[in-house]
Amino acid sequence: MAPIDWMALVQSPAIARYDDPPRRRAVARLWSLPLAAFLLLFALLPATAEEVAGGTLNHGIAIHGDVAYPADFSHFAYVDPEAPKGGEVRLAAIGTFDSLNAFLLKGVPAAGLGFLFDTLTTGSYDEPASEYGLLAESIEVPDDRSWVIFTLRDEARWHDGTPVTVEDVIFSFNLLVEKGVPFYRAYYASVAAVEALDERRVKFTFSEGMNRELPVIVGQFPILSKAYYTEQDFTKVSLDPPLGSGPYRVERVDPGRSITYRRDPDYWGKDLPVNRGRYNFDRIQFDYYRDTTVALEAFKAHEYDQRRENSSKFWATSYEGSQFDEGLIVKEEIRHEIPTGMQGFVMNTRNPIFRDRRVREAIAYAFDFEWTNKTLFYGAYTRTKSYFANSELAAAGLPSPAELELLEPYRGKIPDEVFTREYQPPTTDGSGNVRANLRQAAKLLREAGWTVEDGKRVDPETGEPMAIEFLLYRGDPQFERIIGAFRQNLEKLGIEVKLYPVDTAQYQNRVDDFDYDLISATVPESLSPGNEQRDFWSSIAADTPGSRNYIGIKDPVVDALIEKIIAASDREALIAACRALDRVLLWNHYVVLQWHIRHFRVAYWSKFSRPEIRPKYALGFLDTWWVDPAKEAALEGRESLLETE
Repeated sequence: MAPIDWMALVQSPAIARYDDPPRRRAVARLWSLPLAAFLLLFALLPATAEEVAGGTLNHGIAIHGDVAYPADFSHFAYVDPEAPKGGEVRLAAIGTFDSLNAFLLKGVPAAGLGFLFDTLTTGSYDEPASEYGLLAESIEVPDDRSWVIFTLRDEARWHDGTPVTVEDVIFSFNLLVEKGVPFYRAYYASVAAVEALDERRVKFTFSEGMNRELPVIVGQFPILSKAYYTEQDFTKVSLDPPLGSGPYRVERVDPGRSITYRRDPDYWGKDLPVNRGRYNFDRIQFDYYRDTTVALEAFKAHEYDQRRENSSKFWATSYEGSQFDEGLIVKEEIRHEIPTGMQGFVMNTRNPIFRDRRVREAIAYAFDFEWTNKTLFYGAYTRTKSYFANSELAAAGLPSPAELELLEPYRGKIPDEVFTREYQPPTTDGSGNVRANLRQAAKLLREAGWTVEDGKRVDPETGEPMAIEFLLYRGDPQFERIIGAFRQNLEKLGIEVKLYPVDTAQYQNRVDDFDYDLISATVPESLSPGNEQRDFWSSIAADTPGSRNYIGIKDPVVDALIEKIIAASDREALIAACRALDRVLLWNHYVVLQWHIRHFRVAYWSKFSRPEIRPKYALGFLDTWWVDPAKEAALEGRESLLETE
């Protein structure tokens, strides 16, 4: 699986991508945590290890074979261990915030809260499937992976100087599973027990059944202070800075407008191999803007320092002017190898309109990606054709024998096309003429029982018109132009379409409550999917407010295939199970697949330096780059000169 660049993602949790309106709760909560929610490992094999009674003691664990870094490694290859500490970086977030608790459904959490909390283990950005001890100095596992024991580092400390204890670990796990966002309950559903073995060792025991990634993912949840949350009510929204153990502390909060973090010079873990050369900025500040257009203009006026651009239109037309001509701002595209997962217009099958597969397929025929990409995206994007896009897990061609073995028991319960055809989304010639596609859509709607009366698509039994509401995030006005043509095509089919932009809090609450017809959503995937699939597609998650089963899938076949993914005994079995699930999801037409891109579009004021080696699976801006004093001084001089001209 590919590590996620958490420090880059937390810099603007209100924006998933401008060409993709955010599912803000998932983004804000999961991307603002140090929890590597998507860093899922498929198998656990010993790295450089020492045999101990009952299990194998490891400094790190990998998906296959050894981890890349030995037990005595000094730092990750993609950092500069001599990088200077200091300087300030200012970043932008969109919308507002009213909470410093990122673990609840209530409230809108501030950007960057992941800086405050450490986890038991941490991943590397240049390996697809490796984890190393952070709070834990060692990880002990048996051959059958039925449990894992973490031994805490004796030097681990909270910001108030008190030690991080086994009791904190147990308290955190139980608190997050019982009272945190639903993700934790789904992700750790197979943890049967957590217990203290002694003052430094904590054991997680798993329920029966193969679940090979569990010994790893239980090292990924944020550790919270039992003492702090015994006095503070965890379930209440609060702007009080929580007690953490991570590399930064909250320095200043301007509610709803900005939050500033200061690097802790006494951070207990600063000299660990996994941290050396990282967290180089003395201060990180997030300023909030009402929308993306205002934020872009603020960037060009140097109100903040770095920007990940996700609007193809902005990237093609707005990054110009004297700042760029004179080299004050660097505009750069940086390739990565991160799987792109699924991004699409999601139809909420909790709404009776979308329960018929033919209706969902008809709606997909109304979306003209080729025209949208050429006219609005400047040809920047590739059409997404899989829930596991840009990875070997994506289904292609016809099912393999291994896939057929998984799918055959469900013949007759899943679409016949799963067995006979390779999925391809509807296409056009890009001219904007979609008559052929609309004819096919109209045919499907008629077959589903929807007729046309006075130009309106209606249910003949009730006389009710087919009406769809797009729920939009008001802070992203660029998206309305993207869905404009899609809306027009749907209206040509007689479907009544309403765009409904709402503010951050309302959008968040309505998506949590599944109160929408159609939204744009992204479901990221790693190179080794596992337990998180329950939160994405399972029947239980469909009835759990705040889950990421935005579609509302309640299908025993999907549930069974999820468990096949979780229980996969080797890489080949995992690939087959993921491809089988991919085919079933695709041919049910739950989403209108959108688009993806394989590089970061980054612009930054030229005061930064970065390591020569770039990680494959992250940008690494906030935890591997640094302010270069010479570049910063030169930039200030050139800015002053430009202002006087």
